Parts: sequence; structure tokens; C-alpha cells
Amino acid sequence: MTRPIDLLRQGRKEELWQMCCGFIDLSLEQFMDIQKRLLLEQIELLKNCELGRKVMRGAMPTTVEEFREQVPLTTYGDYLPELAEKREDVLPAKVAKWVRTSGRTGEYPVKWVPFSENFICEYEKIGGAIMLCASCDRRGDTSGLREHQKVLSIMGPPEYGSGMGLSIARQVVNYDLLPSNAEGMSFEARSRAGLKEAMYRGLDGLGGLPSVLATIGEQFKQHSGKRNIRPLLSHPKALFRVTKALIKSKLARRAMLPRDLWSIKWIAGGGTDSAVFKEKLTELWGKPLLELYCGTEGGVCAMQTWDYEGMTFIPNLNFYEFIPEREWSKWQLDHSYQPKTVLLDEVKAGENYEILITNLHGGILTRYRVGDMVRITSLRNEKLNIDIPQMVFERRADDLIEIPGFGRLTEKLIWQAIQNTGIPYVDWTARKEMINDRGALHLSLELKEGYIASEQGVAAAVYEQFKKLDTVYDYNFYKTMGDMEGMLGLKPIQVTLLPQGAFASYISQRQAEGADLGHIKPPHINPSDEILSMLGSPRVEVEVVSATEVARAATR
Repeated sequence: MTRPIDLLRQGRKEELWQMCCGFIDLSLEQFMDIQKRLLLEQIELLKNCELGRKVMRGAMPTTVEEFREQVPLTTYGDYLPELAEKREDVLPAKVAKWVRTSGRTGEYPVKWVPFSENFICEYEKIGGAIMLCASCDRRGDTSGLREHQKVLSIMGPPEYGSGMGLSIARQVVNYDLLPSNAEGMSFEARSRAGLKEAMYRGLDGLGGLPSVLATIGEQFKQHSGKRNIRPLLSHPKALFRVTKALIKSKLARRAMLPRDLWSIKWIAGGGTDSAVFKEKLTELWGKPLLELYCGTEGGVCAMQTWDYEGMTFIPNLNFYEFIPEREWSKWQLDHSYQPKTVLLDEVKAGENYEILITNLHGGILTRYRVGDMVRITSLRNEKLNIDIPQMVFERRADDLIEIPGFGRLTEKLIWQAIQNTGIPYVDWTARKEMINDRGALHLSLELKEGYIASEQGVAAAVYEQFKKLDTVYDYNFYKTMGDMEGMLGLKPIQVTLLPQGAFASYISQRQAEGADLGHIKPPHINPSDEILSMLGSPRVEVEVVSATEVARAATR
């Protein structure tokens, strides 16, 4: 079977583009035909395996319509204990790779997801699409793709979803990871060693969480003035690189940035923080982020193209269904209610949907609730003539803070407000609390060492950014709180400044307890009393918003 790396090595560039990026030229009808054909193949595989029959509750659908009518929605608990025990005898296809992600505290420590050889082969094509779209500026441009590009090693271990994505992308273009001896290193040691090696060998690409990429870039900027160039004297390439970068930064009258040293060809990543850090990444690294919507349970589901606008759905890894937000709200009020779904050719621009996936090519997750809410931004990309609906990641379905008169606050919105203040911080967490008999947003924040600010000053700065963000997202904050502020002088934000090292101490304690990688950091939204206590934040009278409250508010 021909793979992307074969076409790259043989110089068959047009075929390479078509293999990897041909899906962007599909009509919506063609996209749906692929989805339905692959789903029918998957249904037959599910019928013929023990776990497939279990999750379908004995249903034997023969059409897509029957599948949607007869097969219940699932969550990870429906696949236990089989997946936790990694039982391959009950699955639809032979497993090529087991991948893990975080479990749920108190229920299961790890979520293991199996992928077949066919799924991995299809995933390689999408890895090629990512590399092509991140490094090109027009349709069919493959000039930015070559073997042995230098890529910073800052993803998770191979058994995690991000590590699998890194491995698959490496199979596509055979790039070189920096540092070359990363095995056994901590994340911090890897990033430092990788940047040091990049001084000598160069750096072509970055992939990972946008907040992590931004942090690495900021740390480089902060230490650029203290850089000792004596070790570089015996390495002419490195010395020339640093000298040129110093001249660039001096002429611009600013600190040296990573973009002064390296001409990055691509940056790819995804997560809640994409919207928060995308401008910062361009400023630091000199290249915009190509945003992905991806996860351990289904690989890459959607991606931006070279215009860096909305993300385009990918047809060949998962079958998609969408729960309209109003249907989701009904389900929140009554969990026995089976929410209705729509397909991609039925979604509406401007609407939010909880996304469901069914793994194709012998996967097992079936009508699976990933827990994400996405927003359809348009039904097609007019600029690039892509006839497939465009999306952005909106929020985790259950990550909402509802405050009367304030609006529905998501992790992304709060994070943007904090980031836009320009106040240097380590990390944050937030929840709803009752303060003076009124609902308020309680923000616990650790400032970076050496920065001095008052809690009242930080609260005022965040509040002003919420008002500005309302002009972008129109979430009714200014219309409601603006009036209340004028009439009553209310600013429903309370800030607690945490002691220095609060988050580092929390992470160290969780690591000492043996917590899984996905559970060593506190959640940004609705932390428990125990977590706040571990961070050093004082307890107050609390009323954490429940999902039911959110649902009732949404249906009014």
C-alpha cells in the first residue's frame, strides 16, 4: 500500500497533495457519501464482535437511519471493564496501538482507546494534510514539505494521544526530533535541551498545546539578555545564527525572540487555549498556529487550512453526529431523555452543538459523547471554496459558570479575559461563589514572581476585558452587567492572589500521590474546596453552578 512518505520520496507531489488534502475539494454530498459508506462498513464490524453488540444493546441496524434510531449514545463507562483491561478478543478489529488519556477520578484512572492498522493508515494521510496546510500558502503547494525537518520534542509520551499524533506525523515526513536524546528526560529538560540543540542544527516546526508553546517562547525571550555566547565560539553556524538574531532584535529595540533565531515553517496544535495564545505565538515564533480539533478518542476530527480561519471537518476517521444545544439542555434536565442528533449536512451556521463520534475502520467508540461543544461558524469556506461546514471549538460541554446578569462564562472566555489584561501570571482557577448574597466569579490567580498587584486591581482589569470581549462574542455581558454597574456599582468578580509557588506545589503533591499525568494540574473551572485548600485559597460561602442550573437558564 502506498503511503505519504513513499510519494514524498518519489517526488510525486501532486499525488501526495491529493492523497492527504483531497478531502477539502469534496462537495458536501460527496463528504456525506464517504461518511455513510464507512459507517455501514463499521456497523458490520460492530455486529460481529462482543463489545460492539454490548454497546449497541443488541441492535442490528442495516442503515444509517436505523443506527441513529436504535443505538444508544455512549460514554466511556459503557466500555468498561473491557477497555480498561485492554481485552482485544472482544473488539471489531486487531489492535495496532492502544492510546491512553486521563480517566475520571474515583471511577477509572485511565481511558484506554484501541486503534486498528487501517485507522492508523488513514491517520497518516491526515498527518500529511496537517504538515502540508501548515507549511503552504496555496492549493497544491508541497514545497514546504521535506524529510529531516527539525522539530522540537514537547509532546506527551508515545502512549498518549499527543504522542501518537507526533509519531504518525513523523512517519509521514521522517522529521528529526530535538533533542535527539530525549528519552527519559522531563518535559522541562527536553524543551531546554531541544532549544540548545536547535542553536546548532536549526528548527523547522513546533507542535503542541498553544499555552505550552507560548510559555517556551516567553521563557526564551526573558532569558535572551542573559545568554552566554562563549560556548558558541567553536560552532560557526550557531554563532552566526545568534549574531544575526542579536542584530535583528537590537534594530527592533526589543528583547530577542525565537523568530529572530529561526525561520519556523509550521506550528500546529489545538485545545481550549488556541484562541487565547494564537496572536502571542505569531509574535514570538513568527508563524501563525494551524489549529486542530483533536483528541485521544478520535484522532484529528477537523483542521484549519492555509487561510487559518475556521476548521474543516475530516471525513475518513470518524462518523459525526451533532446534538443541538437546546437538545443538550433538555438532556441536562432529564438524563433519561435521548437527545436528537443532526448530521453535518443539517447543521446551521452560528449554532452550538455537542459533537458525537463513531470510530471508523474497526474502532470501538460508538455514538460516543466526547464532551465537547463546537460552534459552526459557516456552512462553507467561501474564500478557499471549501464546500464543507466550518467549526471552532467552543468549550467543554460541562465547563460553564452561570452568574445571573453576568452571562455564561466558559474556560476559553475567562482565559482570554485574564490573558488580555497583560498581567503576568502562572496559572488560574475559577468558580461561582456567593459573596454578600450575590453570585460572583471567584478567580484564584498566582502572579509571576516579582509582579506586584492588588486583588482589587486585578479584578478591575479582568472585568474591563470581559466588557471588551463582549464586542467580539456578544454574550450579553455588557448589556446586563453594564446596566447593573451603572445603577448599583456592581462588579461581580472577586480575585484571590495565591502564594508564590502554589501551582508548582500542587503539582508536586499530586505527583507524589501517584496521580495520572492528566490529573496533576487543578481544573480551571469549578475546583473543589479541597483543591482550593491545596492551592492556599481561603474558603468562602460557595455555590458552585450545577449543570442543571445551566440547562434551565438555557431553556428560558
